[in-house]
Amino acid sequence: MSQRTDKAVELFKSGFNCSQSVFAAYADLFGMDEKTALTVSAGLGGGVGRSREVCGAICGAAMLTGLKYGATDPADAESKKHCYEVVQQIIAEFKKTNPTIICRELLGLSETNNTDPVPEARTEQYYKKRPCAEIVEDSAKAVEKILFNKEIL
Repeated sequence: MSQRTDKAVELFKSGFNCSQSVFAAYADLFGMDEKTALTVSAGLGGGVGRSREVCGAICGAAMLTGLKYGATDPADAESKKHCYEVVQQIIAEFKKTNPTIICRELLGLSETNNTDPVPEARTEQYYKKRPCAEIVEDSAKAVEKILFNKEIL
C-alpha cells in the first residue's frame, strides 16, 4: 500500500467514518487542511448519513475527483462530463474487488435493517465483522490508480 492508502485505513481504524478516511487522506494535495476535510466529509459515512446507500468511501473518492476535475462554470459541459467519467473509472476500479458500491450490500445487510443514526462502537468485534477497513483500502487504491496514475498492489 502507499502511505496515503495506509493513512486512509489508519484514519478509519482510529474512528473516522469511511468517507472521512478516504477524503482526508488526500485532501491536503488540493490545499485543504485535515480538519476541514474531516468536517466536510463527515455526513457521507455509513452510506450517506448511515442510510446504507452509496458507500461513503466511494463518496470520499468522488469528492476528491471533484477537487481535481470539478467544473466551476455551470455551462462547462465538457468539464462536468470529464469529472463524471473519472468517478465512473474509480467505481469500475473499486468493483474489481467489490461487487457493488451500495453500503448495505457491501455489508450484507437487508433493506429492512436498522439505519439508526447512532454509530456502532468501534470495538475489536466491530472490526472483525465489518469489511469497512478493506473497503476504505480498496477505494483509496482506486483513487491512487485513477486520480494519481499509481498502481498500488
